[in-house]
Amino acid sequence: MPTPSPDPRRISDVDPGPRSGWTTDDLVEYVGEEDIPLVSLMHVGGDGWLKTLDFAPRDEHQLRRILRGGDRADGSSLFPRGMHAGASDIVLRPRPETAFLDPFAATRTLVVRCGHDGPDGAPLPQSPDTIVRRADRRLAEHTGVELLALGEVEFFLGRRADETPVFGADERGYHATAPFVFGEALRREAMVCLRDLGIPLKYGHSEVGYVEPTEAGDLVWEQHEIELDLLPLPDAADAILLTHWVLRNLAHARGLQCSIDPLVAHKHAGNGLHFHFAVGAEERPEAGADDATPLTPSARALIGGLVEMGGALMVFGNRRADSFARLGQGLEAPTAISWGACDRSALIRLPVVPRSADGTALATATIEFRLPDGSAHPHLLLAGVAQAMCHGHDLPDLDALLDRTGSRADGADRDRLPTSFAEVAEALARFRPALEAGDVFPPAFIDALLTRLRSE
Repeated sequence: MPTPSPDPRRISDVDPGPRSGWTTDDLVEYVGEEDIPLVSLMHVGGDGWLKTLDFAPRDEHQLRRILRGGDRADGSSLFPRGMHAGASDIVLRPRPETAFLDPFAATRTLVVRCGHDGPDGAPLPQSPDTIVRRADRRLAEHTGVELLALGEVEFFLGRRADETPVFGADERGYHATAPFVFGEALRREAMVCLRDLGIPLKYGHSEVGYVEPTEAGDLVWEQHEIELDLLPLPDAADAILLTHWVLRNLAHARGLQCSIDPLVAHKHAGNGLHFHFAVGAEERPEAGADDATPLTPSARALIGGLVEMGGALMVFGNRRADSFARLGQGLEAPTAISWGACDRSALIRLPVVPRSADGTALATATIEFRLPDGSAHPHLLLAGVAQAMCHGHDLPDLDALLDRTGSRADGADRDRLPTSFAEVAEALARFRPALEAGDVFPPAFIDALLTRLRSE
């Protein structure tokens, strides 16, 4: 099957201005000039997957109505927690600044990402998009800072071992290059495609995980990673799902399997979804912390909140049974509730910051949250992180908490992470007031989560 390639005329080629300035009028003009027959409204469902609603506008009037006002949808099918069929109408609300051309569509298609409104025209409380935006706004109001995030997207590519020579080695894939990995070309194409969609990146590379086949017809799996760049929380969540979307499309076109599952094989490295955080100030990220930089008040609040609420956040960041198996086997996954500089076994790591010969920092210092995995719902998880930072900001015993949970402290009484859905439910029940604060997570939404966790 031929590999699809991005449309040769991107929106940014026609309108080189900043995306934040794109309007409905700009998109209508673009669709008309480029003769684009289809428009697709893309949004995130309650399950954490991207959804689309497609249109073939018959004239400019219909096109303008779609791009300006969106259209209705069945909320009870998209967000089953807290909605029922008797009152389920919602409205998809387009955001013109998010538009891009679908690089995989057989027919030229303009994609516009959307939020969700209820029948009253207000943002839908159950929508993951609404939840992460409310949390982001509350964090700024409560602490006076904006939190930026980036995700490290790990994924496995699989192909039949008897289809082509395979040169990899068991658990020796880190930074390997072709021909010792077969997925390098796909990873690189994905990076270019994501850049063209407007998603900022840091880098990509092959990862440690490499699973050799046990029989001739088995799949050989190799692991890769694409690390994104810092964005506001709602945009960072969208970037994760778009990255998964791009990877799956490219893998399908090549006849490969693509897995973001926490584990593809036991006793092998799994797919984490580590997040790095930094504080933004006038679009210049403030240093967080590392070996050479004292912890800022914002960094202390974030670390304290994650140490306290990390177990509860597993409801959003570790959603499958094999999430516990990944953590239980170690392999650079967190094993206890702790934080520390350069410690890959800690829940929270303070990575080293590259510096010039004179000691000048050449990159933004970040705080890495290493608990989530490929099963994570990024919108709900990042909303939870924002609420955890607000919680940490208000902790009266923050200093004692940080002293007790530091990786260099005596860990004899260190708390362990939950090892079952039942234990995640206990943690969620304990910290639900922090998640519900500021009307970010609706109580009925948390009730439904607790019911599901306790039935697993």
